[in-house]
Amino acid sequence: MTACVTEDAAAPDTRQHGAALTIAADGSYAARLARHESTGSWYPERWTLAGPEPYAVPLPGHQPEEADTGLLPLTDGRVLIRRRVADRCTLGLLYPTGPGTGELPLGAVEAAELTLLPAAPCGSRAYALAPGEHSTALWLVHDGRQSTVPGRARSVPACVAEIEGRCTGGVWLDRTGRLLALDQELAGRTKTVTVDLERGGEVSPLLQITEESNDRLLLADPDSGLLILRSDAAGHDRLGWGVLGSALPVRFPECLRLPDAALRPFAVQSGQALAPESSAVAFRVDAAAGTWLGVWRPAERRLRQLPPPGGWLAGTGLWTPDGELRLPFETPAVPCGVARLPARATGAQTRDAAPLVLSADAGRRAEPPGAPRSSGGPCGAPSGDLTPAGFPVRAARWVRIPSTPVELHVRTQPPPAPSTPSSQTEPGTQEPFGASAHPSPCRPVPLQQAPLAAREAR
Repeated sequence: MTACVTEDAAAPDTRQHGAALTIAADGSYAARLARHESTGSWYPERWTLAGPEPYAVPLPGHQPEEADTGLLPLTDGRVLIRRRVADRCTLGLLYPTGPGTGELPLGAVEAAELTLLPAAPCGSRAYALAPGEHSTALWLVHDGRQSTVPGRARSVPACVAEIEGRCTGGVWLDRTGRLLALDQELAGRTKTVTVDLERGGEVSPLLQITEESNDRLLLADPDSGLLILRSDAAGHDRLGWGVLGSALPVRFPECLRLPDAALRPFAVQSGQALAPESSAVAFRVDAAAGTWLGVWRPAERRLRQLPPPGGWLAGTGLWTPDGELRLPFETPAVPCGVARLPARATGAQTRDAAPLVLSADAGRRAEPPGAPRSSGGPCGAPSGDLTPAGFPVRAARWVRIPSTPVELHVRTQPPPAPSTPSSQTEPGTQEPFGASAHPSPCRPVPLQQAPLAAREAR
């Protein structure tokens, strides 16, 4: 992808934050480190989110876990755990076995640091990053296949790619788990690149706004092609959005700039095929006054600021294709709960609603007949993506990106709903058989840029 600076946008938090709760790829399970009330020690806990009512299952081991232990829930109900042991990291699969916890060892990686990436869209494969002195190793730590020997893993962790520089982040760009976006730091600059896992970890540029800017991809929705990114091309960090495979410019909405507050996106609405402007994005908003919820859609052009449910595990949640936002929470009365915000409360677009259609004009949008014009949001920003006063509008800086043999297509239909295991079904002691996906390769359309259009007439 190449992109041009068109407008300014938000000042998000640049610090690293561990997720309070990690949710599986299909939303069926979640996992977190919980603390014993009496001893204060850490132990893994799995949440079952599928079914009529959520419930939690503790997965304690033989000894307490460290506070930096990594957890990743899989769609079969097991939880992948990463522990630091001296100068290496060990991996295993946890699952409930009646009153106790079963564990299937997966091997170890000789690295002082190993960061688990979000689960692949298939929900069964898991990858991790191990940074080195001059490069970063991408490891396949679990391939989702069953072992023929009870109590043993079918495969041990394998290094699938060696990427120059230090890589962080991790965003999946397609539904097959083939294309992974990583933020690559080289020579003091950070750009987002794409790693093709079916071509031996081939790396190609994805996001570069200017040669001097630091550009990071935060979220992506393969259904609509909506991308949420962060860049300092304007001289300071701001939040922006673009469309994968589109000729529209990257935009930096003014409404995503809050004074004395940091916004961090954590969930994007799926199922909005070919309608990126209708896809809702949920933000965690942190300020001196506390933490609350923000909801934004490109078409609405304002940030809805909503009070979160009591006990919200801040920065975690998921959208349904119908526009319902689900936020996990815990309180003394409800130790495992999920608050559900319907589409009418968040302003999200439902699947039955007429989608907004992107027009050919890079600076305008086409709306359904009778659609009201949106006004400024609660943050007091003017409506529309306007260039802030004092920020010079520069001509688009085109960066030549070599063509890649793998391209992404925006789906013309929503993907089929994933099959969700029964909420009462617990995994066995052996790895289950999983039908591995065999996606047919497709020719991609890179995210391109368009020159800045004139300010919209109001």
